[in-house]
Amino acid sequence: MDLKSEKVLFGRDEPSLREVASAQKLPRPARFRKFLARVSIAVSLILLYNAYHSQHSLNFLNIGTKVNSWKHSCSGSKKFDNYVKRVEDNFLAVPSIESAITNSRYYATHPHLAGAPEDLQDAKDILSLFQKEFGISSSAEPIFDAGSTESREATLTTTSKLNKPNAWIDVYFPVMNTANADGISLELFGLDGESVWAADLLEDGDPRDETAAKYKHAVPPFHGFSASGEATGQIVYANYGTKDDYDKLLASGVDLTGKIILTRYGAIFRGVKVQGAEERGAAGVLIYTDPRDDGAVVAENDYLTYPAGPARNPTSIQRGSVQYLATYPGDPTTPGYPAYENATRVRGGNVPSIPSLPLSWNNAKYIFEQELGGVEQGRKLDGKLGPRLVKMVNDVDTKVIPIWNTMAAIPGHVKDEVVILGCHRDAWVMGAADPASGTVSLIEVVRGLGALVRRGWKPLRTIVIASWDAEEYGLVGSTEWGEDFADWIQAHAVSYVNVDVSVSGSQYDPSGSPSLAHLIKRSAQDVPHPTDPSRTVWDALYDHGPFTGEQDAEFTAMWAAKNQSRARAAAEDDVLQVWPLGSGSDYTVFLQRLGVASSDQSFDNTPTDAPYHYHSIYDSQMWQETYGDPGFHRHVALAKSLGLLTLRLADSIIVPLNTTHYALQLYSYVDTVEASAAGIATLPKLSKLRKAISKLQDASMKLDVEKVKAEKAFRAALQKVIRKGRGRRIARRVKDWIKDHLGYGSFASELDEADLEFHALRILSSSEDMAPHKLCQSHNRRSVCDLIQAAIRVKQVNQKLTQFERGFISEGGVKDREWYRHLGVAPGKYLGYGATTLPGLTEAVLYEDDPKLAEYEVTRLTKLLKKLAKDIKP
Repeated sequence: MDLKSEKVLFGRDEPSLREVASAQKLPRPARFRKFLARVSIAVSLILLYNAYHSQHSLNFLNIGTKVNSWKHSCSGSKKFDNYVKRVEDNFLAVPSIESAITNSRYYATHPHLAGAPEDLQDAKDILSLFQKEFGISSSAEPIFDAGSTESREATLTTTSKLNKPNAWIDVYFPVMNTANADGISLELFGLDGESVWAADLLEDGDPRDETAAKYKHAVPPFHGFSASGEATGQIVYANYGTKDDYDKLLASGVDLTGKIILTRYGAIFRGVKVQGAEERGAAGVLIYTDPRDDGAVVAENDYLTYPAGPARNPTSIQRGSVQYLATYPGDPTTPGYPAYENATRVRGGNVPSIPSLPLSWNNAKYIFEQELGGVEQGRKLDGKLGPRLVKMVNDVDTKVIPIWNTMAAIPGHVKDEVVILGCHRDAWVMGAADPASGTVSLIEVVRGLGALVRRGWKPLRTIVIASWDAEEYGLVGSTEWGEDFADWIQAHAVSYVNVDVSVSGSQYDPSGSPSLAHLIKRSAQDVPHPTDPSRTVWDALYDHGPFTGEQDAEFTAMWAAKNQSRARAAAEDDVLQVWPLGSGSDYTVFLQRLGVASSDQSFDNTPTDAPYHYHSIYDSQMWQETYGDPGFHRHVALAKSLGLLTLRLADSIIVPLNTTHYALQLYSYVDTVEASAAGIATLPKLSKLRKAISKLQDASMKLDVEKVKAEKAFRAALQKVIRKGRGRRIARRVKDWIKDHLGYGSFASELDEADLEFHALRILSSSEDMAPHKLCQSHNRRSVCDLIQAAIRVKQVNQKLTQFERGFISEGGVKDREWYRHLGVAPGKYLGYGATTLPGLTEAVLYEDDPKLAEYEVTRLTKLLKKLAKDIKP
């Protein structure tokens, strides 16, 4: 298919479809009742005229214009488009540099480890922000234990009873760990058995960075979910600790049993490094940050180390979770169900059984020099063993720790369609980049939405906003909420919009479901570049940092390969630079388990940016203001891009998901499998899979046509009502008809006018005795009937669009990690963070060496895609 049809896919240039109205046929009564029952609240689409007729008169929509000139300047669909444009413009006017800096200086200048008192205070502060911005009053603090009636109702009523914004805190009770600093140690023993060196295992807390100095002891360097205990053995270097690295070590003849693995951060998730070592019999793991991965900005290129200059502080230590994320995220003791206080718990199946410790470069350098023949010689992947014994002790306290998700909801006209926007709040220490930069960008979005709400705006769809907790331990807060409300999310969620680290460098990096790629691109193109007004945020895909210098050859090759992949994507279609999502942030439960189209975006670090002190005390406000984002322009630009994305998902009549782009991408996923498995005997024939993909593409293109027709018919029906001047009486007419003919007068009297208008068709659809043709036979009610049918048609299209991602969900899940149920994309089994497309098939072919399993995965995927094609076909 020629992808110049993007305009068609999103209904921008509507073709002439004159036959649409005349082609409509009234369905049979039973079918009509079924349609109405299924779209009960959503048919409030027909009341859009009332919704934005009243809003058009509000001051915020008429800045710089007079009300009368607005009323007479547009008509029909043009009026609605202009209304949406004014909403967006007024949103974009709110996010500000001053506000972003002020909020960062608050949230990024104190520790807020998940479950700590400071974390709870931050949760309450975010709650107060939601209450202030959305005009929510509360006589008592709405903090509810997960599973309680109050907690359940807070979420579930957002799509039913909620008529004004609400905010609350859900408390979950996962098992996590904290470190006992005095009990953590690393020693090197001489041949006589005496200790000859003890690592300090501390960051220096240079006083030139005041907050780093103040809080250098606040959170001891440790690994979340690491095993408590000690291990003694010889050191062996394992590079990045990837599957290939471990395989090369074994091929060299070294036995890893009982050894202490020394590996560097990077390439894959740290938990996968530990898991690989454990599976090969290692006794413990040490993980350090290697300046080779800092690109050009290193001391060898005469850059001073932070805080004197931009190069990495050599005492900085990366904390972080070593949960086996590729197995399942969240609370280890409640896989697949929420961590209530009284939950039945199991032995964690996604946590290590061997200890691990994070190290600074200074500590790792000493080990290389003393045990492995020097820095250059020691960093060769040759299986060399240190001659002396190393003893490591990890002392952690593992227990149930409460965490706090702060939530808000803005009810929409269409209450049962929900857009979810989220960012985690907890940090390993201060977390100026991770996650305070994301929190700051989220706050700017909230401020923009709050300004709209205070001026009378109401989104078309419901918006839920989340400040997640305990993401750093393993996506815990979002995962527990997702498992808690799985049925509700799958019934109502249109899309999940994530932000995590919004700024750690200069290069724009969007990721998401392919169905969101064009929308992400358009939203980024509609926001000016952070520092160059002649460009856009989308153009920052190619930005780089201000520093220069020689780089490590291996790192340069890795970065060049990434850039080559990006260049190939841009040459084909630059929207392909919206990468697939693996894992590592809070979108995981929504996409990988529940099948909700999801996205994430950030400004990331490049080899010519100042190195980002990930999970260190030096991920600080000073670093952010000096090197990360001087002036905070990127924080604000990302907030605007996120806000536009959220508004367009919430306010578009047709949900802006491009299923055809997604379906076309599936061919490239199959190509990747074939290319990766070239020469492997277990690769089955994939012709039937390609045929199923082709059918899905055909069905999606038919849905594209129906999207355009449905929106055109709806706009035409609405315009007809407006042109006749009867739109304001439609809801009253439906309501009166119900009262007169169905005898609902007593029930209706219990509701106010707004309730009657928005629930009229719900009441109507609940009557088994109602004959729909009676409503449509009257000439005077023809416009009402047309509008009802047009609204139902829109709703049906939107259901198919949002269910597209759900169609990749298989209850059987991905082999050996069944928590992940998405057969289109999942975090790679040996990657953790990175995405593997067609994961069941890919891993069966590449790793299992089982032809029957590979054939099974082809069959399973083919059946799934055939069913999806049938389900979305209009």
